[in-house]
Amino acid sequence: MAIQIQGNGGVIAEVDGTTFRALRVTARPVNYGALGMYRVGAVSGTMAAALAANSELVQWRWVDATNLGLVYKVAVSAGANVAATAAALVAFRLTIARGWTVAGTGGTRLVLTGNNVKLRTSMGTSLVNDVGVSTTTGLGAGTKTLDVTDCGAVVRGIGTGALTTSSNFSLLDAGGGILFDADGEGQHPLVAVQNEGFIVRSGNAWPAAMTWHFAVQCVWAEAAAF
Repeated sequence: MAIQIQGNGGVIAEVDGTTFRALRVTARPVNYGALGMYRVGAVSGTMAAALAANSELVQWRWVDATNLGLVYKVAVSAGANVAATAAALVAFRLTIARGWTVAGTGGTRLVLTGNNVKLRTSMGTSLVNDVGVSTTTGLGAGTKTLDVTDCGAVVRGIGTGALTTSSNFSLLDAGGGILFDADGEGQHPLVAVQNEGFIVRSGNAWPAAMTWHFAVQCVWAEAAAF
């Protein structure tokens, strides 16, 4: 005997095709209720040559005590505007921060108020406390505890060829700069509770002479429960 599935609005579920008769469904984002979904894209200033190892380049901090910050994607890309004088290996590292009681400092602190970063005007203004992006050097750390093990990382070798003849530093330009990706159906986001978040930082020290820019993209949702 066939069983019918009825939705909340009284509509009977349908199936597709005559072979498999698969249930017809529509994937939806997380149930954000009165909150919303958000996306940030930001570009650094001209980063100084010989950037120190473990310099914090991006900071994302959640302080709300009631709701959750659900991070679905973090990606970076970068390119040089002055060639390096010595070859090097460089990295971007994504690290979860906990016990984040004092915000970081320096760089550009992004504007998140009003309709900024919303994916729909009717969504609530983002509850993210702070997003910082470097301008010329590493950000001030604030007060937090970083996980010992990174959550994501990408690496690239840098050569010394002239920029006019060689892509001696065109980092992650083919979609390889993804540090975290839970954007697919059924994947688990990074769930931030009060005083948690993440940073993107450098790996080894960067080469002398080379100055460069980077861009970061971050996608997240905010919800009362998950």
